[in-house]
Amino acid sequence: MLLQLVLIFLSACYAAAEVALLSLNSTKLHHDAEEGDPTAAKLLRITDAPARTLSTIQVCITLFGFLGSALAATQFAPRLAGAILSAGAGIDADVLHVLCVILITLLLSYLTLCLGTLVPKRLAMKNPEAIARRSLLLLEVSAVIFRPFVMLLNAATHGILRLCGIDPNAAEDEVTEDDIRMMVDIGGENGAIEEAEKEMIENIFEFNNSTAEEVMTHRTDVTSIWVDDTEDEILRTICDSGLSRFPVYNENMDDIIGILNTRDFLLNAQSDNPKSLRALLREAYFVPETVQADQLFRNMQVKKIHMAIVVDEYGGMSGIVTMEDLLEEIVGNIYDEFDKQTEAEIVRAGDNTWRISGSTPLKDVNDALNLSLPEDEDYDTLGGLIFSQFTTIPQDGSTPDLDCFGLHIHVEKLEDHRVETALVTKLATEDDHGDDHPETLLDRLRSRDDNDAQTDNGKGNEDR
Repeated sequence: MLLQLVLIFLSACYAAAEVALLSLNSTKLHHDAEEGDPTAAKLLRITDAPARTLSTIQVCITLFGFLGSALAATQFAPRLAGAILSAGAGIDADVLHVLCVILITLLLSYLTLCLGTLVPKRLAMKNPEAIARRSLLLLEVSAVIFRPFVMLLNAATHGILRLCGIDPNAAEDEVTEDDIRMMVDIGGENGAIEEAEKEMIENIFEFNNSTAEEVMTHRTDVTSIWVDDTEDEILRTICDSGLSRFPVYNENMDDIIGILNTRDFLLNAQSDNPKSLRALLREAYFVPETVQADQLFRNMQVKKIHMAIVVDEYGGMSGIVTMEDLLEEIVGNIYDEFDKQTEAEIVRAGDNTWRISGSTPLKDVNDALNLSLPEDEDYDTLGGLIFSQFTTIPQDGSTPDLDCFGLHIHVEKLEDHRVETALVTKLATEDDHGDDHPETLLDRLRSRDDNDAQTDNGKGNEDR
């Protein structure tokens, strides 16, 4: 009986060591090894190439399991069968012996599984580094003893893998973006990563997929300066906006000739020999709409500039991107003492009713209201969706209403041919408007053409 307990204990040691090695934090091991910890250095060598050590552990666990079962069957089965026969059981001795072997094997397997596998593995998961450090000597001794057998086992394993068309020496896949996202999600669920941290990590991944067009401030929202503006007009623009840099144009916004820094202008205004506005301008940095946000960020860092002019395929100005715009894609909105606090883009205004800014991306509207509003290559905001449903552009100051996509939309504010805010009310459940998109202007024009064609055909038939 004592031998059985020893074998179960040894099996437990190897099972705990296996889980501990697989759960070690390699970053911490690297740090400890660099600090001069010899045990950490040894564990690091094992975790960098764990195949041989894990094979040794598996050999030991399997060997102790077989020995335990064989010894138990040899020692206890005859005694148990003899005791049952002595009690007067009318069963054939050979059959009884087989039944006793099966019973003892099941009992021993239960004890081994519980005490020799599950419990030690749970303990190792709770404190992997401590278990790994205590198991290091045992693993080193076992590696020496079982090295010939492990080498033979590895050779057989590699041969079978090659027969299956798998290269056993191929490098393992690196950690992917999906792996990191999964770990972040798990960390958020467990409370190890805060919601703000999780959002920032996700923003970093999305940042690489964003373009300048998606990040930029649109030209209609850009505060710019005409090169022929007077000093008082420029000063008023600076005071009203509170901005530090302004695009300066010559004839129109598509003709940007440079960037004016507020500091340069104010210092020049106090100078005894002031320069002209053109002399104060810094060279504008032009980028296409399609440039990736991460590449643009690196370029602006290298060039030590804080503003880029985004141009479309025809060379016209689409908008501007500042260093702050790029950082906000990662950390969220950044406000200083001069920034005006903007209202939330989506605000609940009642039961099934929301007040939404016209510049809100449709993706955000879909997420907030649990909708499936379709996006189009011609628009990606709520205002664009609203205008796509009109045959003509409404006049500024008007408050049109429309029903589409299972929603009632009341435009509250319309300025400069743009929807500033709209009240959006759900008219039906989401399922009611799944794919039943309302007719757009193009659809109505096509329908009218078809009807006209049918009418013309009818008249032609009558003439005949």
